[in-house]
Amino acid sequence: MLKIIVTGVNGFVGGHLVRELKSRGHEVVGLGREDAPTQVVRELADTYEICDLTDEAQIAALNLEGIDAIINLAGLANVGASFGAEDLYKKVNVDVLAKLGERLLALKSKTRLVAISTGAVYNPGQPMPLTEESRVISEGSPYALSKLSMEKVARDLRGRGLDCVIVRPFNHTGPGQAPGFLIPDLFQKLTKFKESGEVVRVGNLKTKRDYTDVRDIVKGYTDLAVAETLEHDMYNICSGKSRSGQEILDMMLRAMDLEGKIEVNVDQSLIRPTDPAELYGSNQRLREETGWEPQIPLDQTIQDFVSQ
Repeated sequence: MLKIIVTGVNGFVGGHLVRELKSRGHEVVGLGREDAPTQVVRELADTYEICDLTDEAQIAALNLEGIDAIINLAGLANVGASFGAEDLYKKVNVDVLAKLGERLLALKSKTRLVAISTGAVYNPGQPMPLTEESRVISEGSPYALSKLSMEKVARDLRGRGLDCVIVRPFNHTGPGQAPGFLIPDLFQKLTKFKESGEVVRVGNLKTKRDYTDVRDIVKGYTDLAVAETLEHDMYNICSGKSRSGQEILDMMLRAMDLEGKIEVNVDQSLIRPTDPAELYGSNQRLREETGWEPQIPLDQTIQDFVSQ
């Protein structure tokens, strides 16, 4: 049994990760800024501590003795909201990891720090699937650029002796995901149609992305946190295939019993002309080292989301 800290534990991914860690018999300490944890965290985590990880003094007060790994979920993930909020995204997505890493280095800790980045850092103008060696962007959303800055911090920490591994998850979704992402946004619009007949307006449904169920994503995070040794310092977590927005909409219509009952309108204001036509990644490195593979098909993910 390992003792593992999950930061940002009250977010979308946190509850799923706590459940996965506990299912493998590990002790879990959840950290969050909120006065009280979510119901899942309250029921499953061994300990919950209130900590603002942007505050160096609060990080200094944490008891990190006997901690085998820290999986850092503390971060801001909404791409659209990052525009105009560059400083905030840097403060949360970059500085938190830097402060945690500095504390671990000061303690000469052997704790593994798992730094959660994103597949959004890859330059889309290159051959697919995207591997860990593929080129990254030089310009993009403040969200993606903040994650690149975080990765630089992670590599610096690793170069100074910290066991720090970077993870690049591609799009992930599932039960509990809040609006601001494709599936929960579509669900909201389709629910309003069922209730009031409100017109369903969508963006470009032809673009294709790599989607993985959040419950598979957290298995990958756990595999990397608990592995005795790792051969690399960076890993993609992704399905390895792309699905179009239209495919996802069709799955949602079936799951909500709306197939053939609705017509959607393409709203030009929702289309970003710079969006690449297709993005998908390679999970070969993670699969070969840990045996990880996605288990939950996307139609099941959508059914579970609709039924939650």
